Amino acid sequence: MARLSNAALAALPAAIRRPGYDRGALTPGIVHLGIGAFHRAHQAVMVEDRLAAGETGWGIIGASLRSPGTAEALNPQDGLYTVGIRAGETTGLRVIGAVQRVLVAAAEREALLAAMSDPAIRIVSLTVTEKGYCHDPARGELDEAHPGVRADLASPAAPSTAPGMIVAALARRRAAGIRPFTVLCCDNLPANGSTVHRVLTRFGALVDPGLGAFIANEVACPATMVDRIVPATTGADKALVTAALGVEDVWPVMTEPFAQWVIEDRFSAGRPAFEAAGAELVGDVARYETMKLRLLNGTHSTIAYLGQLAGLETVFDTISDPAFARMIRGLMDAEIGPTVQGFTAADLDAYKTALIARYGNSALRHRTAQIAMDGSQKVPQRLLNTVRDRLAEGAPVAGLGLALAAFLRFMCGTGEDGAALPVNDPMKDRFAAAAARAGATGLARCPAGEAAALAARVTAEMLAIGEVFGTLGTDSRLVAAIAAPLARLWAEGARATVRAHV
Repeated sequence: MARLSNAALAALPAAIRRPGYDRGALTPGIVHLGIGAFHRAHQAVMVEDRLAAGETGWGIIGASLRSPGTAEALNPQDGLYTVGIRAGETTGLRVIGAVQRVLVAAAEREALLAAMSDPAIRIVSLTVTEKGYCHDPARGELDEAHPGVRADLASPAAPSTAPGMIVAALARRRAAGIRPFTVLCCDNLPANGSTVHRVLTRFGALVDPGLGAFIANEVACPATMVDRIVPATTGADKALVTAALGVEDVWPVMTEPFAQWVIEDRFSAGRPAFEAAGAELVGDVARYETMKLRLLNGTHSTIAYLGQLAGLETVFDTISDPAFARMIRGLMDAEIGPTVQGFTAADLDAYKTALIARYGNSALRHRTAQIAMDGSQKVPQRLLNTVRDRLAEGAPVAGLGLALAAFLRFMCGTGEDGAALPVNDPMKDRFAAAAARAGATGLARCPAGEAAALAARVTAEMLAIGEVFGTLGTDSRLVAAIAAPLARLWAEGARATVRAHV
């Protein structure tokens, strides 16, 4: 079957929405690092709206830092791909033309650095996941011992990490007298703009103190909050899209109707009219970020770890169990919600109700294993910051303790049925070593009479991983809040533990 391409656009069925502008007239204005499914279903769609409105100077050059998969899928399709919007039994399809080409950094480093150094590029945006910033998530600082950082600092003109790439491009622009681009982080980091600015400034200073000062004083890193559920694309998704288009789309993306993008309106070299595409341009993103990181991302991770332990494949499967649904809504209401400031009670209630409804979208097969990835990088901002605020107020953290207990139990690596869990985490070996010292390696269940002692050992060993838990690891209140449900998870399993909790 023929592939989706510029030549195929005109012959697509009339019901398929497609670019109505001249793609040949586009010029690139954005380089996006980490061109995965989320970016293609979120930011690129809003850029597409502005291109369709005539802002043709904002085409996207995508870059994959490691895998060539996206480039191999999209470049033969002239950068085109399909977004499927799913709600219940319906799927609306739209072909997106904002991506002009995709580079693979590992093989095309010079081409990527040249693109980022081009004066036409005014924004470098990122969705590289939390671990892609090579930072210490507990402190929000550059991890100077990170192997990638050390390699880039040894050869700053030949970088491989996202911070290294950005700093190298900024160094070229500085040397050439070209105005710096705006760095637009779209990942779930606390205070992501200032965190990324801090990481880049320190990285630049280690390369050259003058470069560090240039980044500190001249480079804008606006804070953002992004929100859209984007499950991994399945073979069935590809087959559905190909059948509807009549041509093959090798890598479409599926998502939900809801999309939110809140952006601090601070750009050093211009921007598209994102607000006309549905984004919210504000002076302070912090309250939106806190609301989303804690209420959505925090409960998403809770669902992922408990769901994985219970053998539930998707968010929908998990939230469809009444006990899990009650547990998640109760966690929002009793423990997370009170830490989210700056919104009316009615606004927060509406947001929480909408989240439960989104989790219950039967058309989105968002796998708990996908959400559970990289927990060591996600848990500090998704759960631990909420814990800090609660403990500072002397407030209970029973629900958060259960969520963290599920995380620790998951990181031990063996499910309740004795099968290996899909632990995919940059600190997997550290947690596995902690589990081994605690005697939890390969353990599916534990007799009730031994579970408390096992839970105490696992809690002590894992909370001592300071890069994740910081000083919270020694707080007796958190230790107790985790150890009790962890013992129950070992002895009775996730379903019984959740039912007992609610």
